[in-house]
Amino acid sequence: MNRKSIISQIEAEVKKQFSGEGTGHDFWHIDRVRKIALKIGRQEGADLFIVELATLLHDIADHKFHDGDLAIGGKVARKMLLKFQVDPSATDHISNIVDNISFKGAADKSEVKSIEGKVVQDADRLDALGAIGIGRAFAIGGHFGRPIYDPDKKPNLNLTKEEYVKRKADTINHFYEKLLLLKDRMNTETGKQMAEERHKFTEEYLERFYKEWDGEE
Repeated sequence: MNRKSIISQIEAEVKKQFSGEGTGHDFWHIDRVRKIALKIGRQEGADLFIVELATLLHDIADHKFHDGDLAIGGKVARKMLLKFQVDPSATDHISNIVDNISFKGAADKSEVKSIEGKVVQDADRLDALGAIGIGRAFAIGGHFGRPIYDPDKKPNLNLTKEEYVKRKADTINHFYEKLLLLKDRMNTETGKQMAEERHKFTEEYLERFYKEWDGEE
């Protein structure tokens, strides 16, 4: 099976599986991440076949929806890659990316190793910033029954990986515990440049949010 056919068939399966998903982790999130990753990958000299398949599968079994199981994503991705006869080295590489790109809290310092992993991670993080990222944050917050904002509860930047995965803080706290940290955790020069404007917009949103919360606007 040639590479174009593999990508096409895996894309079709992923699109079918994520049809109707309402938390901001739908197929269109995956597609946006793919577009961003391919753009970054071209600039950074990454293997675009690995990048494209890893983006298509990066949320195939997200730990947030599987009781915090941090290993399930790579396992499910590997199963699909083997189904479409992707060669073993590429399968290992892609599965490793899927297992390791998720943000797991401010205190977690683990890093992806390959340029392809860095590219995919940057693309996924970029889709968590800016106008779309803000919308996605509230979508998943609502899905898990989290309040929009509780001013009596403050962000916690010292959570362990396990604590972060299980945390049920309000959505505004999520901005501080994840979204606003992403700009400084980009791996590639291209990703860093792209993150600047999205980060700025996210900060501006919070300024407006607090003014409206306090009845100033």
